[in-house]
Amino acid sequence: MKHDMIYYSVGALLYCPADNRSVASSLIQERFGRRFSLALCLEDTIGDDHVAEAELTLIRTLSEVQRASRQRSFYLPNIFIRVRNAGQIPDLLNRLGSAGELVAGWILPKFSTGNADAYIEAVLEAGRQYGRRIYMMPILESPDLIRLDSRADFLYSLKKKLDAAGEPVLNIRVGGNDLCHLFGFRRHADESIHDIRPVSNIFADIVTVFGTDYVVSGPVWEYYDGDRWASGLRRELAGDRLCGFIGKTVIHPRQIPLVNQSCQVSRQDLEDARAILGWDPGAGSLVRGSADRTRMNEYKTHSNWAEKILMLAELYGVRQQPSRPVKPMEPQLPGRYACTQKTNSSALPDEKIIPNVNIWSSTGFKGNMYR
Repeated sequence: MKHDMIYYSVGALLYCPADNRSVASSLIQERFGRRFSLALCLEDTIGDDHVAEAELTLIRTLSEVQRASRQRSFYLPNIFIRVRNAGQIPDLLNRLGSAGELVAGWILPKFSTGNADAYIEAVLEAGRQYGRRIYMMPILESPDLIRLDSRADFLYSLKKKLDAAGEPVLNIRVGGNDLCHLFGFRRHADESIHDIRPVSNIFADIVTVFGTDYVVSGPVWEYYDGDRWASGLRRELAGDRLCGFIGKTVIHPRQIPLVNQSCQVSRQDLEDARAILGWDPGAGSLVRGSADRTRMNEYKTHSNWAEKILMLAELYGVRQQPSRPVKPMEPQLPGRYACTQKTNSSALPDEKIIPNVNIWSSTGFKGNMYR
């Protein structure tokens, strides 16, 4: 199990197509809020004949954000780039120049035994080039996962390669939409992906193989408006947590507060976690009732859970009912800056459901985010 908060800090990962020319101004003006990570996508959101144009837009975006960050204070999220192939990583870093310092890591789609070695080496070499740790987040979504007769071997083969890469492996991500696509499935706003058994069984195998050593993040949620999008997202987030996922991919700023809230812990869980980790392992008895006398706490079987609870509480806060949630700290990856001046966390605005903001089109919102 990962024992460092950095691996739990990605939280809500907001996906934006890399060809969106409005991303820089949205970041500088904090239109997306303050508590999220950002993924600039060069893969499925970009047409095959428009990759070069999207790369140029991405470079301009990061250069503009870098210039602005040296002149004024604003929330700068941890930024990741989702590439199409390993060769894009050194190429983009060379073209980004000093703006490459804003890249916290790389998202590796369709991660499989055929491309894993090249992806891993490209990210590790980038870290050596910049003299700092650069992270990788592989996405498990390839068709290889469908076959039951080889799935376990496939997953353990990938884990062996990632284990060798070590600490730069930030999260394991799952491609819910890609896997649904292979079956021809699509869930509605009032349905959870955990109810789609062929896909949820794959998720269970992924968590079984990786969950003891890595943070595994939940699949993307597509809905951001309409009658049931928020209740549907809350329901799926509850399933995510129960199944071992932490954090989630989102496609609209309105989804971010709900994901952050799902990462918060209850007061009871926090108190029990503190009690469990405060136990003397050499004591004669390693079991007792919780402080409110509603459940059993046992050091030997609950200590891993307790460590996760403490890290989530520090990063995302504690749910306090009916009062307002405790303000969490703003996690940042080591070696990066969020702004030119320190921000007073006590002065941060409350999180709100953000109105429709168009992040999927560079031409302005016209009532539909999808072009």
